[in-house]
Amino acid sequence: MPSYDALSDAAATWIDQDPDPATRAELTALVDAARSDDAALADLADRFAGRLEFGTAGLRGELGAGPNRMNRVVVAQAASGLAAYLNRDGGTDPSVVVGYDARHNSEVFARDTAEIMHAAGVRAYLLPEPLPTPVLAFAIRHLDCSAGVMVTASHNPPRDNGYKVYLGDGSQIVPPSDSDIAAAIAAVGRVDRLPRDTGYPHLDDAVRDAYVAAVAALVDSPRELTCAYTAMHGVGDAVVRQVVDAAGFPALHSVAEQAAPDPEFPTVAFPNPEEPGAMDLALALARAVDADVVIANDPDADRCAVGVPDLHGWRMLSGDETGALLADAALRKGIAGTYATTIVSSTLLRRLAAAHDQPYAETLTGFKWIGRVPGLAYGYEEALGYAVAPQIARDKDGISALVRVLELAAGLKADGRTLLDRLDEIAAEHGVHATGQVSVRVSDLGLIAKAMERLRGDPPAVLGGLAVERIDDLSRPDGGLPPTNGLRFVLAADARVVVRPSGTEPKLKCYLEAVVQPEAGAVEGVAAARIAAAGRLDAIRADVAALLEV
Repeated sequence: MPSYDALSDAAATWIDQDPDPATRAELTALVDAARSDDAALADLADRFAGRLEFGTAGLRGELGAGPNRMNRVVVAQAASGLAAYLNRDGGTDPSVVVGYDARHNSEVFARDTAEIMHAAGVRAYLLPEPLPTPVLAFAIRHLDCSAGVMVTASHNPPRDNGYKVYLGDGSQIVPPSDSDIAAAIAAVGRVDRLPRDTGYPHLDDAVRDAYVAAVAALVDSPRELTCAYTAMHGVGDAVVRQVVDAAGFPALHSVAEQAAPDPEFPTVAFPNPEEPGAMDLALALARAVDADVVIANDPDADRCAVGVPDLHGWRMLSGDETGALLADAALRKGIAGTYATTIVSSTLLRRLAAAHDQPYAETLTGFKWIGRVPGLAYGYEEALGYAVAPQIARDKDGISALVRVLELAAGLKADGRTLLDRLDEIAAEHGVHATGQVSVRVSDLGLIAKAMERLRGDPPAVLGGLAVERIDDLSRPDGGLPPTNGLRFVLAADARVVVRPSGTEPKLKCYLEAVVQPEAGAVEGVAAARIAAAGRLDAIRADVAALLEV
């Protein structure tokens, strides 16, 4: 650990250039406390242990003072570095559109970005209010901009914020753009010397209205349906209501406690529909209004979670189940093009695309890769992300996915069927594809590196009673995919396990799949096949958990 004097000097330099009185005061108090408090000294050292890393997800981290936190200095450096990159590679008249959600400091970070980039010669447009990430992704191509910036931490805890960067094709940055931008950011000097210009254009509601019209136009035949909805304290509610009304569906029943944006996310431990308890209020509302379906967006509305009634009450569909339903619906509509998913999602999409003679592509995790697939017609990842209309947004879009789910569920209801019925029909034709996860959250990221090293050095020979037939080390380029820190264990009996560190959270994630074909390929055999697949998956899960000492 650096000495107190070295840390104090670094903090003094930081405080001297910080435009934010709150973080200046925070860091000043921490420096004073660190003279005699070991915990404060360790906190101070952590804040100056390095720069918050800029990568393919842009920036994301805990709010606070210092280069290893999200704050106005770090954002100003990012804006200046991105401007330098665009002035070099963005053509003769580079431009950027900036959006923001309702998290703490999101609007401040967005305004700082617009001011610094506009002063640096990059024409900057600022969206008029906190809006969903898909609106920003749409705005990039709608306004013909060279880049886009969205200030959001998506479904991270309240203490976090982030900075998501897109280029002019509407897709998130990928290598080598990320490292080139990071190098430009590292070259930025003191931010208090950066010029600023408040004369950038402030957009009105026209971009939002154009997005709403484009999404509403996806629907061919709106029908009667009762839907419970939650925006999870995020920015989705107003835009979703506008889209649903324009598309011709009945008004949604919205969870009142979670409808208005609130950066504290007071009713949930984590504002992520996948987390335990996060859907409790929405499911209670669904029961109260006798809904046909319950749908949730995460706080920036780029993800979409779907729940359905079954014989035992209500259950949430997995991302793979919703992904299969949306893909199947698109294929039956005759939407042609490439159907894409990631290495950790279900293999069912490959079978669905092949059955309709459509191209299939598999990418690394993240929509930064899916959005760049040539000829993309539909893409999804198991983490509740869906691109049902890449012509609108080349990123996951929880709002367009929502209207597609409403259209599908309403059409099935008119025929006396449900989303679960359609899943059974798909399983009868293509097999039950049971998927699941083992996820380990850590406080020390070094534990993830050690776990991956252990799995490479001493891999299991059997998982869930099934022989490990092949191990693919995804850090070595193979099959046209860029290298990534991951391992794929291909098991006997059409099963697999993929292990990788999360790209956005301090987690080690293991993705499991077991495929079982129903007897005689009939709907009547699906229930037994589901039981067999679930048992196989449970056995694999138990062995993976033991392997990781969960």
